[in-house]
Amino acid sequence: MIDTPSTPKPGEGSWLWFLKILTGLFIIVLLGVHFVVNHFVAQNGLLTWADVVAYYRNPIVPFMEILFLAFVVSHSLIGLRGIILDLNPSRTVLTFVNWLFSIVGIAAVAWGVYLITVIVSKGAS
Repeated sequence: MIDTPSTPKPGEGSWLWFLKILTGLFIIVLLGVHFVVNHFVAQNGLLTWADVVAYYRNPIVPFMEILFLAFVVSHSLIGLRGIILDLNPSRTVLTFVNWLFSIVGIAAVAWGVYLITVIVSKGAS
């Protein structure tokens, strides 16, 4: 077993490295809650559409699902950026990747938030 501490990659920065670690921990916790509620507690292991709509009436649930989405998207894009860093891209390519991943991440989270609000609105009617 290699006994070296985890450190940021060159070009990653300490704050991005810490964010990657933090989002990974939150994903583990929220994924556990997600599996318990959506698969272990649900009858036959799956929720029906009506069950999902009823579940989303609890105001904590949409908030938790949005956090889960944001953590998964940011963690995955930071990880992909780390893979690209391993290829030693030029500063121009890295700047392009940073902008591209930022736009893709914001768009993915915005779309997810929209879908969650649609589900919540179905429960209100």
